[in-house]
Amino acid sequence: MKSMASLLKVKRDDVSLMYIICYAFFVSGLMNTLVGTLLPFMKAEYEMSYLLSGAVISALQIGNFLALIISGFLPYLIGRKKSTITLATGIVIGFILMTLTGNPALLLIAFAASGVGRGVYSNISNVVMSEIAENKAASLNLLHAVFAVGALLAPFMAILTTVVLKIDWRVSAWALVAFELIALILLGRSSLSNTPGERTRGAKREFLRSGDFWLNSVILFFYLCGEAAIMGWLVTYFTELGHLSPALAQMTSSALWAFILAGRLLCAYLSTKMERTILLLILASLQLFFFVMMISVDSIALIFLSIFGLGLSMSGIYPTVLSTVEASITESTSGMGAIIAIATVGAITMPAVVGSVAQKGGMAAGLGTIAIAVGAMFISLIVKFIIAKRKQRTVS
Repeated sequence: MKSMASLLKVKRDDVSLMYIICYAFFVSGLMNTLVGTLLPFMKAEYEMSYLLSGAVISALQIGNFLALIISGFLPYLIGRKKSTITLATGIVIGFILMTLTGNPALLLIAFAASGVGRGVYSNISNVVMSEIAENKAASLNLLHAVFAVGALLAPFMAILTTVVLKIDWRVSAWALVAFELIALILLGRSSLSNTPGERTRGAKREFLRSGDFWLNSVILFFYLCGEAAIMGWLVTYFTELGHLSPALAQMTSSALWAFILAGRLLCAYLSTKMERTILLLILASLQLFFFVMMISVDSIALIFLSIFGLGLSMSGIYPTVLSTVEASITESTSGMGAIIAIATVGAITMPAVVGSVAQKGGMAAGLGTIAIAVGAMFISLIVKFIIAKRKQRTVS
């Protein structure tokens, strides 16, 4: 049986770095879901309104956005290793702070700091894997599958501490801090460059003239609108609507990520067997269908069936879109940082929109607005498919 390094065509000298990057992205996934899982506990204990709850989720994405901007140029000043470790420390700071206070201003700072750590991992993990692996589509899907494993396990951490052991929800946050400290130590001992890089004059702006860059940024913008809002609000949605018990509501997040994990492994395989633009269209149409189904039913069986379909359909969109972006963009720290940063604006905006609508019209109305973003993503992928077909005809 082939090893992961052989499957992804990673050189022997880069195998250790590959595993370290995968672990760091695993911790990023753990953090990403744990925030949404712990939000109902913070909301109850700190007496947070829907508006504040939406604002802290958006603050997480604002931190993510800032990190993606900063990590586009900071490695050129102090090196990849130092910049990654510096920014990733935000996860430690943020999670400790959010367990200490319910002060709205400090909570916003805590979530933003955590988002900074999340953002640098998004940038460096995708860039490094694109550089060291020849099989890019499979490597990015498998990398994001590792992220999904962390995201899948996060709710179980919360359930173990709050339901099984019946202790404070903060223990889950402190456990995450421990995982992150290990990631920082491993990164410090990795082969990531520790010296400032040299940037070619004008390279920073070259990708901005690419239509491929802007179209894929738009697609990922709408995708992250949906992903961030769903991940941030899913547990709260099912908890407050009363369709599921608190324990089952917590499990919806794990169930979603379990199916995302399975879907990413499947998409890693399918991306080598079929045209990727067709695969993306199928995934987007199914995501729209199952999301509408999820917010339209109240049967437990149908809810989990819709989550099953939603997870599978969401799974491969982000990494597969990235795998179709021109190599000149994906292999550039500034280019990758820019495309993900633009997309992250969607992740910043949508959770706050959901919270604002929920404040006025209820949680069901708030979550329903996500269908608009998913529909817009589907339309954008139709445009991508048409352009790809025209290019094929031109070449032939």
